[in-house]
Amino acid sequence: MKLLRYGEVGSERPGLLDQDGTIRDLSAYVADIAGTALHPASLDMLSKLDPKSLPAVSDKPRLGACVAGTGKFICIGLNYSDHAAETGATVPPEPIIFMKASSAIVGPDDDVLIPRGSVKTDWEVELGVVIGKTAKYVSEDDALDYVAGYCVAHDVSERAFQAERQGQWTKGKSCDTFGPIGPWLVTKDEIADPQNLKMWLTVNGRTMQNGSTRTMVYGVKYLVSYLSQFMSLQPGDIISTGTPPGVGLGMKPPVFLKPGDVVELGIEGMGQQKQTFKADE
Repeated sequence: MKLLRYGEVGSERPGLLDQDGTIRDLSAYVADIAGTALHPASLDMLSKLDPKSLPAVSDKPRLGACVAGTGKFICIGLNYSDHAAETGATVPPEPIIFMKASSAIVGPDDDVLIPRGSVKTDWEVELGVVIGKTAKYVSEDDALDYVAGYCVAHDVSERAFQAERQGQWTKGKSCDTFGPIGPWLVTKDEIADPQNLKMWLTVNGRTMQNGSTRTMVYGVKYLVSYLSQFMSLQPGDIISTGTPPGVGLGMKPPVFLKPGDVVELGIEGMGQQKQTFKADE
């Protein structure tokens, strides 16, 4: 299934995308794409519905973030071997973990605001992993049992805030609108191998990132298991698993985003996003 949330900010409704590309409303069955709706039993119930029996959404609404109620937005740094090489960093012996504030989450096509004082706003296409049931001390073999599905995540980053100011990376990752998610939560049954997905990103029509999850250092199973040794993972939590090469920071000279730039990005089988970058007044 391709689950989604549609409507104005703060008033999103749950839905799914049928095989014809029509949005179908799920409000009669779940209150939102969040919490217990992400549990395997709930997803199984939704999968048995006949999409044509659900109300069709006739207009083309705004799409919100594909999951609501996210308590933790966990990011993994330098998790692609070719991205680490372009930044001059070595592959870490264990995953680098940092948090992105959940207040950064927006819809896949919402405008992204370049924060005041920013001179190094950058892009990162990433595979997002959405947790479906509570995971604590899980094994790598069982890890995918706790995953509801996957989505496109844009880990927008302000490199000066991230690396040139004192402290941790979080403040360069958590600015408002720096976490577009969606357009869909694609349930895991539709993704045969999360470690073999093409992913891409363009800026103003120019291809900047053209990679694959094949070069991920620590894969989805490992990350879910690894993180669950340190913290419980709850339904709706998102793991953003790192980015392939082609970020602005890695270019010579570096290239960063400015107001008016348009970024498009996508992952095989998961749809795509499109954002216009604007100054945050």
